[in-house]
Parts: sequence; structure tokens; C-alpha cells
Amino acid sequence: MSEPVPLLFAMTYRAMSDQMHDRLAELGREPLRPAHGYVFRYLVSTPATVVELAAQLGVTKQAASKTVAELVEWGYVERRPHETDRRAHVLALTGRGQDYVRLADRIWTEVEEYWAALVGADRIEAIKQDLTAYLDSRYGDSRVKMRPVW
Repeated sequence: MSEPVPLLFAMTYRAMSDQMHDRLAELGREPLRPAHGYVFRYLVSTPATVVELAAQLGVTKQAASKTVAELVEWGYVERRPHETDRRAHVLALTGRGQDYVRLADRIWTEVEEYWAALVGADRIEAIKQDLTAYLDSRYGDSRVKMRPVW
């Protein structure tokens, strides 16, 4: 008997994430965790405050602040003054952060190509279509931004 589809998805995501992080380690990059990736993906589309980021990630403001502090220290994220609230800062990707997103996209493509070499590009395309159909049926045009399931 095979595993249920949701469990297979979770295990596959873990395997693909491990492959991604192995490649980053080969390149000598910082020990980023999947949580960092969710921050990158959120900030790539729009700057945000720590409060907004915490809400998106489903974590406390303190947890989001800790993750942001690491990314600031490594030069991937910067804090900018908020336009209307002098107590708040807006977080944005630096040029280095944007470069990292492009690198991550290239590595994710490598990971996908590895899978395609195992099962065939046509099968990967069918999986993409099937997953897209499911997401469209659940969320329509207002698909939720990628957020972790903790």
C-alpha cells in the first residue's frame, strides 16, 4: 500500500528542500533554513513590516524579528524608515537578497530537472497542471501567498 498523497507531497518537499540546501552548502552559502526562504519569497514581491511578516508566516513578532536579524546580518535584508510610522521599519531585500532569490530559483530549477530526469519532463508538466488545477479550485484567482505550515 502506498502512502497518502499529502504525506508523499510532504516527504517530496522535504527531499527537494534537502537537495536545495545541499547545493547551497556546496556553493559555500550561509546555513539558511526553509523559514528564511519564506521571508525571501514574501519580501520579493513587496516590502513589509515585521508585524506584517509575522502575520504572513504565522509566527510571533519576536520570532519574525529573530529571522530578520539573521538576514540583516548576512546582508540579504535591510530595514528602512517607515513612511508614516516613525516607530516602525519597513523590511526590503537588498541587492544581495535579490541575487539570492535568483540563485534559489536556478537551484530549484536544477532540483526539478533532477526529478524530470527520473520520471520524464512530460510527467512533471502533468503534475504541475494537476497541482495548479487543485490550487485554482481551492483559491481561484486569489491564490494565497506561499506560507509555511508549522
